[in-house]
Amino acid sequence: MNPTALITGIAGQDGSFLAEFLLKRGYRVVGMVRRSSMMTRPRIDHLQAEARGKSDLILEYGDMSDGSSLRRIIGKYAPLEIYNLAAQTHVRVSFEQPEYTNDVNGMGVLRLLEAVREHVLQTGRGVRVFQASSSEMFGTSPVPHTETTLFHPRSPYGVAKLTGYWHAVNYREAHGLFCVNGVMFNHESERRSEAFVSRKITRAAGRIKVGLQRELYLGNLEAKRDWGYAPEFVEAMWLMLQAEQPDDFVVATGESRSVREFLDVAFGYAGIDWRQHVKFDPCYLRPAEISDSLGDPTKALRVLGWKSRISFARMVEIMMVHDLDLAEREAHALRFGKS
Repeated sequence: MNPTALITGIAGQDGSFLAEFLLKRGYRVVGMVRRSSMMTRPRIDHLQAEARGKSDLILEYGDMSDGSSLRRIIGKYAPLEIYNLAAQTHVRVSFEQPEYTNDVNGMGVLRLLEAVREHVLQTGRGVRVFQASSSEMFGTSPVPHTETTLFHPRSPYGVAKLTGYWHAVNYREAHGLFCVNGVMFNHESERRSEAFVSRKITRAAGRIKVGLQRELYLGNLEAKRDWGYAPEFVEAMWLMLQAEQPDDFVVATGESRSVREFLDVAFGYAGIDWRQHVKFDPCYLRPAEISDSLGDPTKALRVLGWKSRISFARMVEIMMVHDLDLAEREAHALRFGKS
């Protein structure tokens, strides 16, 4: 019988790539989605179409703020692996919605782990849990960041993620659950939400190239981040749950680049001088900024055999190829009234 994996947040960037990864390896994938007015989920629509008439991809309604839905799904499908990717993911939004962010990103982890603990006690079956932690937990701690770097979060998002991190550690140590934290540094792709600066840049570059947009408004161009390619990062998630012993790992490329450098590569690919189009808008500044974020993935390579292979420039190129094509199709639809 194929192993069952539960993915919370399956409709997001990471969830969709992870679902693809697991389905190719013969898993039955159960994806938890929130009830929404939107009936389409563009990142996983292709997976649903491919799975029609089969039983290897199942979507269930649930919410990290509702422990009863978590218990129901876990009890119904008895997953061997759980990947908790559900979250309020936007750092800037967390300053405006700190309570909601903590309820989902912090308390939600506690609800999930308690549901797992109860399930294990009732059934005697082991469950392995991956918790998606964040480089935002390190905040202003000196770089490079390792598994032993002191935490100093600078946003409600970072604080909430740190709460979830410690819940996972506590359930591992106090209850013997197989819980791991993947401390994920920035990872992007053509499926990234346009609310994030990486995709905001590539979408704007594509639209400016074809004449659909003239200006791009951004905040701090000097902020540096360790940017990797999302499909590679989901492989690291899976490898953590295949290890003999549960542990925590930094998942990063080991290189950091500024927003300015991202603009150079993206607009350069489109043959545009970004300086003629990018404008500063203070509304995109965070109340507490992190100037540099850089991870040290040495432990992941040594223990899991994982390392990032897609370069920064190649990642941006992949995003630009997608978003130039998307912009051209948008322009064509406007000219001829077709999609």
